[in-house]
Amino acid sequence: MSSTIGTSVRCTVFGQSHSEAIGCVVEGLPAGFRPDMGRLARFMARRAPGRDPWSTPRREADAPRIVSGLNPDGETCGAPLCAIVANTNTRSSDYEELRRVPRPGHADWPVQVRWEGFQDVAGGGHFSGRLTAPLCVAGGICLQMLEGRGVSVAAHLAEVAGVADEPLVYRLDAPGAEAALRAQMAALADAAFPVLDAEAGEAMRAAVEEARAGLDSVGGVVECVATGLPAGVGSPMFDGVENLLARALFGIPAVKGVEFGSGFRAASMRGSEHNDPYVPGARGPQPAKNDAGGILGGLTTGAPLRVAVAVKPTSSIGRPQRSVDVATGEAAELRVRGRHDPCIAPRAVPVVEAVCALVLMDALVTFSPRDAVWRPGN
Repeated sequence: MSSTIGTSVRCTVFGQSHSEAIGCVVEGLPAGFRPDMGRLARFMARRAPGRDPWSTPRREADAPRIVSGLNPDGETCGAPLCAIVANTNTRSSDYEELRRVPRPGHADWPVQVRWEGFQDVAGGGHFSGRLTAPLCVAGGICLQMLEGRGVSVAAHLAEVAGVADEPLVYRLDAPGAEAALRAQMAALADAAFPVLDAEAGEAMRAAVEEARAGLDSVGGVVECVATGLPAGVGSPMFDGVENLLARALFGIPAVKGVEFGSGFRAASMRGSEHNDPYVPGARGPQPAKNDAGGILGGLTTGAPLRVAVAVKPTSSIGRPQRSVDVATGEAAELRVRGRHDPCIAPRAVPVVEAVCALVLMDALVTFSPRDAVWRPGN
C-alpha cells in the first residue's frame, strides 16, 4: 500500500478513519522556516468536519500536534517533520455490516478481495476522506513556505450541483487579468464559504440541503490557481508538473477528473485558437492568453497555473441501495449508517490547495531551473 508522494519533499500519510490518530511524515522540508501555527490551525478548520450544515455531524478538533521536525525555536530543522491529528469522535459500530454487505460507490468490495477481510472497515479505514486532514497539515506548511518564494495558491468551488461560481481569471488576455486574479485570491482568503459570487454560494447551499433532505448527495468542481511560479519548473514526460499534480490530486478520495488550462474544451478547439501566442514580458516571452494553464511540455511557463478537479457525489447516502451479501452470495438491500457529508466538494477546497502546494514545493526543490544546467560553483 503506497501512501507516499514526492521526490525531494516527500509526504507519507498514516492512520485510519477510526484509529487512535492519523498523521503525516514530511521529509525534505527546507530548514530554518518557522511555520505560523495559528495560521495553520485556521487552514485546518476550513477542512474540519462538523462545522457547517453541508458537513458530516462528526466533529473533530483537527488540531495537529507536531512531534518532530522543529527545533526548540519552532523552526524546521532538516529532520523529518511528523504531525499527529487525534481521532476523538468515532462510532465504529456503524460500519460492522460492511464486512458482509459492501457499499455502492465505495472501495469496500475490492478492498475485501485485496486484503481478505483483514482491512479496517470502520469509517472506510485508510481509504477514508479523513486522511485528507494530515495532507492539509503538510500542504498548509508548504503554502506558507511557497509564499516566502512569491508563489500563491488559492481554490474555490467552481460548481456544485450544476450551480456555477464566477470563474478564476487565469487567462492573461482578460482585461486587467493580473489585478483581477489577485483580487479574487484575496477575497477567497477571507471567504467563509469558498465562492466568489455570494448568490451562487447561496444557490449551492440550497442544492446541498435539498439533496440532504432527500437522503441523497451532490458533487462539484474545485478550481485552483497558483501564481508566481517561474518558468521552467518541471520535467518532460512522466515527471511533468501536470503528471505530479494529477497523481497527487487523484489521491484525494472522491476526485474523478482533473484538467489543466482549458482542459477538455481543448478537444473542440482549433490549433490556431488553443495555441498561446507569446508577447514580450518582464522576464522574457510570456503567453498572451494561457489556454495551456501555465504548463507546456511538463514545464511551467510563468503564467498562472490552473487546475480543476471533479468531485463525485458522496457515495454514502441515506436511501436504500442494492448490494450483495458476500457471505451468502444473495442480493441484499443496504441502508448506510454513520455520519456523512451531503456534498464533499466544499471541504475539498482546502485539500486541493494543500495537495497543490505540496506538489509545487517538491517540484521547486527537485526541478529548479537553476539546477538544470551545470555551472562552475554549482
